[in-house]
Amino acid sequence: MTSKPKTTVTFYNGLTTIGGPMIEVAYDKSHVLFDLGEVYRPELGLKIEDEDFSTLLKYQLIGDMPNFYDPKITGKEIDHERWQHSAAYISHLHLDHSKAMNLLAPEIPLYAGPLTAALLPVLNRDGEFLLPAADKPKNYTRPIIAAKLNEPIKVGDITLTVVPSDHDAYGATGLIIETPDKTIVHTGDIRLHGYHPDWVRQFMAAGKGCDMLIIEGTGVSWPERSEEDSEEFKGVKNEVELTERVVKYQKDNPKRQLTFNTYPTNVERILRIISDSPRKVVLHAKRAELLKLALKQDVPYYYLPEDEKIDALDPNLEVNYQDLLKDDHQYFWQVVDHYDQLQEGGLYIHSNAEPLGDFDPAYAPFIENIEKRGIELVTLRCSGHADVAELKEIIAGFEPKILAPVHTLHPELEENPFGERILPKRGEAFTLS
Repeated sequence: MTSKPKTTVTFYNGLTTIGGPMIEVAYDKSHVLFDLGEVYRPELGLKIEDEDFSTLLKYQLIGDMPNFYDPKITGKEIDHERWQHSAAYISHLHLDHSKAMNLLAPEIPLYAGPLTAALLPVLNRDGEFLLPAADKPKNYTRPIIAAKLNEPIKVGDITLTVVPSDHDAYGATGLIIETPDKTIVHTGDIRLHGYHPDWVRQFMAAGKGCDMLIIEGTGVSWPERSEEDSEEFKGVKNEVELTERVVKYQKDNPKRQLTFNTYPTNVERILRIISDSPRKVVLHAKRAELLKLALKQDVPYYYLPEDEKIDALDPNLEVNYQDLLKDDHQYFWQVVDHYDQLQEGGLYIHSNAEPLGDFDPAYAPFIENIEKRGIELVTLRCSGHADVAELKEIIAGFEPKILAPVHTLHPELEENPFGERILPKRGEAFTLS
């Protein structure tokens, strides 16, 4: 007598690190993978050209996943007889969830939310965002299928539903996975203090009572610090307040050079700042190109002297760089380099921009150089991750039978009042009975 197939969940990476989760759900001859990122470890000093497959595995920057990677990279063929239906999914744009997507075998379909699918090829237009694909140009980005939100996707016996969520990467989504006998939810990176907490609560309602909840736990990663002392959560408490603070700095400094920078994937924050600012917001040409190519949105921009012109941008919206350097009242502009040319006595807002924080060796020298110029530096950040209280609320919203914390330094600090809590090890598989 043949036994009935069971759902298996295998955790390949990103379990006790902030970022890099790679997880497989399998049922009979069908399996799906999420996400396809690389663990961020700047202390290794690796460049993209150093990140060959063996090095990525050696430092556990990616998972050692059979039957998903391109055989041209691994030297190992995919067992298509064993796995007749395959797919992969990316929850959002951040590199710790997307950087390794070009390593996926080309015949395996890759899904993402529509904004993620639109933005990723533009972010990789110079070949400096993603790891390269085998036998392709440096700036190649493998095809991404823009999933229709809240509509089921069949992968053999498995059904995927991509749902709207909220994170500081524009267009972030979550995933509901249904097999013939189980329902598994993957939150991706998630929070309740962003622009769209209603989307998160709808996601919670859709996945309520799931058999397994795979949840990020960045917010519990620093038990030795209070939230007031944590770099991740101190400061403004939500994105709306952050935009209001940006506007207030402009109103309170009518005669002063005002500049800023943000992370490139935090597109919605930029759009809100542009919409609400009393000054004219001017972006660096590369960031303006991102908005133009991915979202069809034209914004004022400038070139640095060494920049090449970008055909996609409207020349009527260009602002002269020298005018920005002299300005003290008209513009609020994004600075990406040549900080030594800013006016002494100006104010610069560092809003989740690179370098990202004190864990990055480049951060302290960057801050020191700004302050040496006599420029007031304001660190204005809003976490893309749920804090401790929000994590408890999200878990309560899903009421999972099994909780699997990932994407955190301390998964053991996440608890499940509604059932079991597991702490997967790298490469460990769980069969759901």
